[in-house]
Order: sequence, then structure tokens, then C-alpha cells
Amino acid sequence: MTAISFGMKLLRRWLSVLLVLSLAIAPSLLLTGCRPTEFRTAAAQVPQLVLTSLSDPKTFNPTFNQEFPNVFLFTEEHLLRENGVTGEVEPALAESWSISANKQRVIFNLRPNLQWSDGQPLTAADVVFTFQQVIFNPEIPTDYADSLRIGGNRAFPQVQQLDDRRVEFILPEPFAPLLRSLAGHDGAPILPKHALERSVQTLSSDGNPQFISTWSTATNPKQLVVNGPYQVESYVSGQRIVFRRNPYYWRRDPQGQPLPYIERLVWQFIENTDTQLLRFRSGDLDVMGDVRPLRPEYFSLLKREEKRGKFKLYNGGPWSGTTYLTFNLTEARDKNNRPFVDPIKSKWFNTLAFRQAIAHAIDRPRMNNNLFRGISELQDSPISVQSPYYLSPQEGLKTYDYNLQKARQLLKSAGFKYNAQGQLLDAENHPIRFTLLTNAENRQRVAMGAQIKQDLAAIGIQVDFTPISFNTLLDKVSSSRDWEAHMIGFTGGIEPHGAANLWLSSGGSHSLNLKQQPGQPPIQGWQPKDWELEIDRLYTAGARELDETKRKAIYGDFQRIVQEQLPVIYLVNEIAIVAVRDRIQGIQYTGLPSWGLWNIAELKIEDNKD
Repeated sequence: MTAISFGMKLLRRWLSVLLVLSLAIAPSLLLTGCRPTEFRTAAAQVPQLVLTSLSDPKTFNPTFNQEFPNVFLFTEEHLLRENGVTGEVEPALAESWSISANKQRVIFNLRPNLQWSDGQPLTAADVVFTFQQVIFNPEIPTDYADSLRIGGNRAFPQVQQLDDRRVEFILPEPFAPLLRSLAGHDGAPILPKHALERSVQTLSSDGNPQFISTWSTATNPKQLVVNGPYQVESYVSGQRIVFRRNPYYWRRDPQGQPLPYIERLVWQFIENTDTQLLRFRSGDLDVMGDVRPLRPEYFSLLKREEKRGKFKLYNGGPWSGTTYLTFNLTEARDKNNRPFVDPIKSKWFNTLAFRQAIAHAIDRPRMNNNLFRGISELQDSPISVQSPYYLSPQEGLKTYDYNLQKARQLLKSAGFKYNAQGQLLDAENHPIRFTLLTNAENRQRVAMGAQIKQDLAAIGIQVDFTPISFNTLLDKVSSSRDWEAHMIGFTGGIEPHGAANLWLSSGGSHSLNLKQQPGQPPIQGWQPKDWELEIDRLYTAGARELDETKRKAIYGDFQRIVQEQLPVIYLVNEIAIVAVRDRIQGIQYTGLPSWGLWNIAELKIEDNKD
């Protein structure tokens, strides 16, 4: 055998081995799934930003959004926007606006040549459709309606088209929160009339408008029509959403270059923050902490790796969002006359001394020191600390210090008692035991819930702490009413009226005593408490008042009622911290907006930074 023939034989043998190995390895590659770095390689090599969220979206219809984060941070533009650094209201779809001398007529001037993502014109007709046919429609359940009800009669403004670019809002009385109610990611969205009007006018078999089920997460992304910097390109449940820049987005930079700069966003769903940390440290994610501040223990770890990992930690100061525990105070019944809450437990929850005792029994200083590494502050107000309407404890806001003795005294004064084993009982000898829910994806809240369970055991209360998926939790608190206590967060900001849907007794997010909402099965026996009606009155007065000093006094009274009646128990106000790769340029991070990438359209990628 010649050397050449021997070499060819050897080569064929190696090729056979390689073929067998490749066939064996290929299935395992298919089974492992696609990591962001692999997705980046497989996709076209265009600038892209890889972000993360704890869970899948609940809807693709911005009208029904009740979650944060959400896809609309990327896909929706509003009439106005709120600057994330200054807090000022700025032009967006509306390039300007004018307010009449009596403060009851506001004209918005839309930018010329606005378009939807399908290329259709965006005009004043879309704005009128959004408000008159959708948000103000009593058959469509949307939280945005709560923030636009005006005066004691809870009337909506009249919205009318003056021409293709001008829209007039006629108010029944002056309404101070109007501009902020139309601004930012918490503001009312603008919807495409040409794509959605038929669904509003057509009824489903259940008698509700088809619009209610339109643009669910089962919808083909190609059918979604948006006006923001990005549009949904693809969605794989449990894995990711991919966004592609909207070629019809209106904004341009000072040099005339169209925004956004970044071509593609990949939004990974990673249900565990520890796993998110691993993926960020390995380079799979570009940002961590943009939708909720980094956990403090992550901060101390990442701070040591900043230079080597080629990323930067931004400290935005106190976060505008809040985290709280609340009890189900409803005494209503379902259509079959079954109470939503066990009447025995409902009696406990609706006893003020019981709620006050719980507040005194939760060791918030230990929570701050152990879970937040002592870098956060205790939260005592429903209004964000950045707001000019915030009332501090130093200004007289009631607070609840950690005091087990006082907690036990309060319980005994309300008729509760202890057995020989130290177990808390009510006057009828029922042991005090309830279920506490939170979203399992948020490891910080899971840790907080575990401590609350331990804290309340010290006063003889058994807490069945049960973390569940966020979407399941949201369904329980906003629809089925099947819960006893839960811990959750709420986005904040400068304008208190932005939380109207949480605090008004008729609000869609008023889960602590949820009134029947449009499209829901009927309920019986719902009644607001006296203090809820007083909050309704204060919210109406605060919205009507244009004098800033008087507004501050009104919202001060609101905060006092919340802390005296304790419908919710506030816990810890986090410090806003985010980690961002060095290659991402243009970050303007503060704790004021609930979303750290509020100026997403202006961000750039400079790959030479890696």
C-alpha cells in the first residue's frame, strides 16, 4: 500500500467517525434550547439588545394592561411622555398643546405625517376612537378609565376631532392630572381605529365586544399594529419575544437620523432572578435591573466585577415603585351567593386592630438589613418619595414600628386571645391562619414572604406562604377574588392620580375590595367602606384643585387615611440600581420612572466597547 492510499484510507476513517459523532451530538443540541448568545449568532448580525423579564406577557392589547413590565414599553407611544430624569411632561405624538383660560378645554396638536407600523396614517381620528369608543366604553374593562373620570359625577371628558391633526378635550371642570394621565408608560395608549374599530362594534357570543378578546398573546404578531419605536416580530411562549424597530416610528435625532438606533430587542423570559444573574455574568444579557432594582446582594457581587465584566452599575436613588402586603377586605359574594372570603377570616381582616397588629409584628428593619443589605429605606406612604405630594413621617405621617408587645396588646383589645401553646385564637376559638400569596418569579418577594411568615409566627399566627406565578396571581386579585392576603408591587411616579385605579373604590386594581368590573360575572353585596369613600372624595378634590399648595394638603390627608386605616401595609422602599453592558450607550437612569430604559429609542450599541 502506498503512503497516499494509506492516507486516503485513514482520512475516510476519520470522516466516518466525525459523521457518527455529529449525528450523535445534533439531537442533544436541539434539546438544549437556544440561549441568547446562540440566538444572536443564529439571527442576522444586526445591532440588538438582550433584556429579561420574569414572566410571559398576559396580553398584547394595551387597553387591558395591568402588569409591569409589559410589551408596551417597547411598542407604544402616547400623546405625551414624562422625562425620566426631570419628571417633566414633554411632547410625544402631540407636538404641542394649549389650555383655555378656564382650564376646561385642551387642544392637542399631533405631529405631521404620523404613521402606524403598517404604514397607515395616524390622525386625530385614532385619538377620538381610543377615548370615545374604547376607554370611555362602559362595556370594555380598562384601568385607564379610572384615571380620566372627572369630578363628583365621575364624568369623562368629551374628546372631539377638530381636523386631522387637532384633538380637543372638553372637561366638565378643571382637571389637574390630565396631562400626566396621557403621558408615559402609565398613560392612556393611542389605538389604531382602522385595525380595531370593527372588533369594538361586533359582539361575541357572550354579549361582550369582540375587542375584549382581540390581540391576546395567541395573536399572530404580524397582526399587531403599533406606534412605538418597536414592533413585535415573534413570540415563543416561555422563551422570548423578539422586537424589531418600527420603520414608521416618527422620532429622529438632531442629525435627522431615524430612531430607534438599535435594530432588534430580544426579551428573554427567565423565571428566577438568580438565573438571570448567572446569565448576565456569563454575558448572555445586556441589562439587569431595568424593570425592578437589582437585589442588594447582587449589587455587592457585581460591583467587584464591573471592570472585568465590562459593565457599569448605575445608582438612581430611591425607586418610585412600592411593595406592600394587603388583605382581601371584600364582604361581597359571587353570583351563587357564596362569599369570596371565608366570613370567619373576613371578620379578622376587616378589624383595624388586626391589621395594625400585623404592621407592628413585621420586622421591617430586619428585612431591610438582611434582605436589602441596609441600603434601602422603610416605606410608609402610598405616594412615591420623589413626588412633591409625598408626606414624610417627619411631617406627621403615621408609622408602625416593630413592636411585638404592642401587636399582642392590639389583638387582645380586639377580642383575640392565646391558648396554652401560644397560638392566637379569635373570640370563637378559631385559630388565626391565612394564606399569603406573592409572585414566585420574584425571589426578593419570596424571601420577604418567608420572613413575614416567621415574624407573624412570633405573635401566634400561622401563615401559609404560597408563591405562585405572576399571571395566576394577577387573575386572582383582579378577577376571581380568590385570595386572602397577597404581597405585590405597584409602579409610582410624581402624580398621585396615576394610582387612581388602585385607590378609587371603583378602580380595576382596587383588589383589596374589588367592585364588579365590566365583562366580569355579577357579584352581590359589594359595599365600599367609609374610609374608601373618603379617599374617593379626596381623589376627586385633588384632581379638581389647581393650586399646588392645596393639592399637597389634600394628598397629605389621603396618605394619613391610608396609614391610619392600613388597607395595605408598606414594607421597604428599594434603591434603584441597574447593571448595563459598557457597549450600551445613552443610559439616563434614575429611580423616578419605574422603567430604567425609559429612553430606549435613544440608546446605542457600540460593539467596540466589548
